Amino acid sequence: MGRYLPHDHGNKDIEQLQIQLDKLENFRILSDIFKHLGDSTRVRLFWTLCHVEECVLNLSTMMGMSSPAISHHLRSLKDAGLITSRRSGKEVYYKAADTQVAHLLHAAIEKAMAISCPK
Repeated sequence: MGRYLPHDHGNKDIEQLQIQLDKLENFRILSDIFKHLGDSTRVRLFWTLCHVEECVLNLSTMMGMSSPAISHHLRSLKDAGLITSRRSGKEVYYKAADTQVAHLLHAAIEKAMAISCPK
């Protein structure tokens, strides 16, 4: 391990914890994801896109916001890798990314907020 703690409290897992704590990049990535979800509008957008693929115009109507404002939030979610987009003609459609992180965050949002997916 190389580092010794000032007090030994008998925790056998401390070396494994230290190995994980030293992986600073992993914590930075996770912090960035939470930063992107640090806005209630983006959380609402992300949750919505976990259930439906939709265009900016429809999302702006659903959210009661302007299209430019929705586009700004979508860009942030896309930069975080939480949503994807596809173009069909002139329309761009957005949906939640099919990744383990996106699935876990979706589940966490629903557990934390005690809201359920539409069936």
